[in-house]
Amino acid sequence: MCGIVGAVAQRDIVPVLIEGLKRLEYRGYDSCGVAVHLDGELRRTRSTSRVAQLESLVGEEQLTGFTGIAHTRWATHGAPATNNAHPHFSADRNGRNRVALVHNGIIENYEDLRSELQGYGYEFESQTDTEVIAHLLNHLYDGDLFSAVQQTVKRLQGAYAIAAFCRDEPHRVVGARHGSPLVVGVGEGENFLASDALALTGTSNDIIYLEDGDVVDLQLGRVWIVDADGNQVERPVRTVVAHTAAADLGPYRHYMQKEIFEQPRAIGDTLQDIETVTPELFGESADEIFREVDSVLILACGTSYYAGLTAKYWIEAIAQVPVAVEIASEYRYRTSVPNPRALVVTISQSGETADTLAALKHAQQQGMANTLTICNVATSAMVRECKLNFLTRAGVEIGVASTKAFTTQLVGLFLLTLTLAKIKGRLTDEQEADHIRTLRHLPVAIQAVLALEPQIISWAEEFVRKENALFLGRGMHYPIALEGALKLKEISYIHAEAYPAGELKHGPLALVTDQMPVITVAPQDALLKKLQSNMQEVRARGGHLYVFADAGSNIRTEPGVHVIRMPEHYGWLSPILHVVPMQLLAYHTACARGTDVDKPRNLAKSVTVE
Repeated sequence: MCGIVGAVAQRDIVPVLIEGLKRLEYRGYDSCGVAVHLDGELRRTRSTSRVAQLESLVGEEQLTGFTGIAHTRWATHGAPATNNAHPHFSADRNGRNRVALVHNGIIENYEDLRSELQGYGYEFESQTDTEVIAHLLNHLYDGDLFSAVQQTVKRLQGAYAIAAFCRDEPHRVVGARHGSPLVVGVGEGENFLASDALALTGTSNDIIYLEDGDVVDLQLGRVWIVDADGNQVERPVRTVVAHTAAADLGPYRHYMQKEIFEQPRAIGDTLQDIETVTPELFGESADEIFREVDSVLILACGTSYYAGLTAKYWIEAIAQVPVAVEIASEYRYRTSVPNPRALVVTISQSGETADTLAALKHAQQQGMANTLTICNVATSAMVRECKLNFLTRAGVEIGVASTKAFTTQLVGLFLLTLTLAKIKGRLTDEQEADHIRTLRHLPVAIQAVLALEPQIISWAEEFVRKENALFLGRGMHYPIALEGALKLKEISYIHAEAYPAGELKHGPLALVTDQMPVITVAPQDALLKKLQSNMQEVRARGGHLYVFADAGSNIRTEPGVHVIRMPEHYGWLSPILHVVPMQLLAYHTACARGTDVDKPRNLAKSVTVE
């Protein structure tokens, strides 16, 4: 979601701020801006276009400065408009802008604060909750920005990461966080703030991860941090060399296409040289924890939630351990029955997903201490919060619609399945060896699926004129149907829904017409005959079927039935293979419809607000 970059230095930091914003573009945004301290005044430039346009505007206006902040905004309060874009200013009684501020998160009590500040005479230029923070900070300012920020955040309810500077205190930036990530980049005679270490790559690799409640004072020669109680604290400095998001597209049109084709490499990297499954894959204390647990609770959102649903089929069938899968944003707000012996598994690409982090903390507060995360970012909050972790090695995923992060999550979840099964005495040495061989063959198998791209493009050309689509799957392929529907709606804006195929006659069949394509996942498994009966229900209503069928199945192309044959049946790991053509179908349909594939409207890559 929103991105923050801040800097205090003895050089022009505008290029640093702009480059940082470019590296945060993958998160998704609808406006951007930069503000600096220049000749004793606050200056800013904002845009509702891309960072590239902001860079051009900054050049035209000759904006320079030694102290500044920048932001990419994903709209929550107020439409995407210049007046709602960050940074926000607040002026003194003489009308001179005194405070500049950027903010990630949502302030829940902003309406009460807004009314209070209007009573003091403050005029609001935006509809944002962020402008409330700027005016409150200005109202509380009494010559010490750090003290004013400390007082300000005590009045805020909700989630925030903020960065601010003041006209009257050159060479000083103050930041604070609660519920939204914020990091410090430590330099020589200069220091930096960002919502993601990726923004600071090449500028500072010495990173401090702030904790909830921290307030940080950045000056040229020092970094001073206090916790929520106002006590000075030392947070460890870590060397982090993040991969830049400005990766070369090579022969690909979009990052999403590139990332789809990177999946064989990403899965190979995630598997590394694993020849056997051991608890140590998940952490030093994993053996003891795994022997103790009697169930699994999976918490996730969006695509990661579908990975969890797939894992439920695996873990219950192979390890014979009961599994519950919860949408993280719902779990924390309902009354549930905690089980101290459950293994709580969070799944997140970024490791900063606000709803999943909140659900994790809720589970911990209920006495569920056995926690594990499957995550793509080693330095993320989720990795730090959980006792155990499995790091996928997908690399930076820039496209908003997740692809390689999803398939590597599934690989991690399958390794977890095998490890639990082995510890519980439900996996023989021969079975383990077979599963490892199948896993290690995955990259080659996916390459064969990617070779189907020309056939999938021909389907996409037929989907261009459609406005609705139905996806069907059975068993462990039902979550893959859900993921396929999500991908299509995310980037092509075609309304798509997914159902277990057996549910057709319980309602969705009413939607089927010759204008409703029905995409079907049809592996050569024990449910194939049942699935074929469901497909006949569609045909009898004039529906058109688009079937991804395994090699060896007897499903044939005929009028109203379009078939793309998968190269091979892949047993338990079939869901990983079958999701790849779904990704390609969504991608090429979106391309044909002319949508912004990598940055679809209204969506953000890393959802760091509730």
